[in-house]
Amino acid sequence: MDCANRLYRAEQVRELDRLAIERHGIAGYELMNRAGRAAFQTLRARWPEARRITVCCGGGNNGGDGYVIARLAREAGMDVQLIALKNPDELAGDAARAAADWREPAGVLADPADSLTGQVIVDALLGTGLDRPPTGPYARLIERINESPRPVLAVDVPSGLDADTGMPLQPAVRADLTVTFIGNKRGLYTGQAGRWCGQRLYFDLDTPEAIHETVRADAWLLDAASLPAWLPPRAPDTHKGDLGHVLVIGGDAGMAGAPVLAGRAALRAGSGLVSLATRAGHAAAALAVQAELMCHAVETLEALDVLMESADVLGLGPGLGRSDWSRAVWRRALGADLPLVLDADGLNLLADADPPWPLPRAILTPHPGEAARLLDCSAAEVQSDRFAAVRALAERHGAVVVLKGHGTLVAEPSGQVAVCPFGNPAMASAGMGDALTGIIASLVGQGLEPFEAACCGVLVHALAGDRAAAGRRQILATDLIDQLADVLPA
Repeated sequence: MDCANRLYRAEQVRELDRLAIERHGIAGYELMNRAGRAAFQTLRARWPEARRITVCCGGGNNGGDGYVIARLAREAGMDVQLIALKNPDELAGDAARAAADWREPAGVLADPADSLTGQVIVDALLGTGLDRPPTGPYARLIERINESPRPVLAVDVPSGLDADTGMPLQPAVRADLTVTFIGNKRGLYTGQAGRWCGQRLYFDLDTPEAIHETVRADAWLLDAASLPAWLPPRAPDTHKGDLGHVLVIGGDAGMAGAPVLAGRAALRAGSGLVSLATRAGHAAAALAVQAELMCHAVETLEALDVLMESADVLGLGPGLGRSDWSRAVWRRALGADLPLVLDADGLNLLADADPPWPLPRAILTPHPGEAARLLDCSAAEVQSDRFAAVRALAERHGAVVVLKGHGTLVAEPSGQVAVCPFGNPAMASAGMGDALTGIIASLVGQGLEPFEAACCGVLVHALAGDRAAAGRRQILATDLIDQLADVLPA
């Protein structure tokens, strides 16, 4: 796996750094210079017109990176305003050496109260070691950086952002570009990270691959390059019976559209057969919307049993509701011993169940509110550490879990977690979850294992959403579904 796709906790990155220095003989100051050089070259490439920069340095190695950037900028003929919130004479180790190299022969420090004069501002204040909200001079300078109209480059992680969770400790620097080093930090890709990081660029600083083999990554990034492995070319004699039969169960009174969206997405994702089990009043209307769907009125459990006998996988929950009918078909479907994708009210009914049901053949797809109900906590608590929440759900139910939202997470009971770096705010509209249910169910029916199907489905869904959203503020689930053909491998 490419190092850029491996995600680490902050403490793991510190271990990677230690291994590079102690086991592989790369001097700490050399790593600091590589980091500063990568950041400065990125700054020049992104803002080539800039002739003045402001570099804000704290203590520790993050501040040391800032001093290296300042020195390189001065050597390149740029005007540098350097604001240090820790006296360079009080620094130790590599950071002290970087500050000394900046001050020799002519580096001067600006008054922290001065106006920020740079055309670009460099945030090298706090780095990954922060475990509490910034206070005092640090908080005031962060607020001034955010008030400035100038673009901001954050070094390693925007100051004030938790590198493990992607949640701001507040105040936090709002960066336009974040450059991160040695180990990619998991918090840069989920939670609220999208509000603070801007574009993200990773540099391994030419550290040995061996350090990444020694420290097992905490999570990994989904990558479009994985799609052909999950979805290889079809054999010439493929027929619809080879591609799975999805049964979508849902569509209680007033919610006829949700199962249709899920069914349509399953068809577009490659299913050979897709059936809908819905209320009698909806079946004809669903057929009129999508003629390729086999729509069945289900008002008795016996009618549902007949449909499940020929199904390979269930999509349970789109528009399901919480009526007596809903509860009856939900319970019957969970007892059918079929793989299933559980979403929407299928999850809410699961949250009502006591004790928690083990669901070893299921894929659960909650948003933070649904996850909170399943974990008996608040949505804010789920969002405060999405990695912990998704792992807790996967362990509790013995199932694969997809925690939707910015930086969607996919976890399996063993604790493995994948993170989706794609998707966009134009996808914030009704029906997106129904489409995801259909896509994942389709992939299970086509033979992918649950974790693979969930990862592939989340990735395909996000990539199709990005294609549909190009140049648009808002898209509909049908827009996303229409893009699936261009995202899936031929």
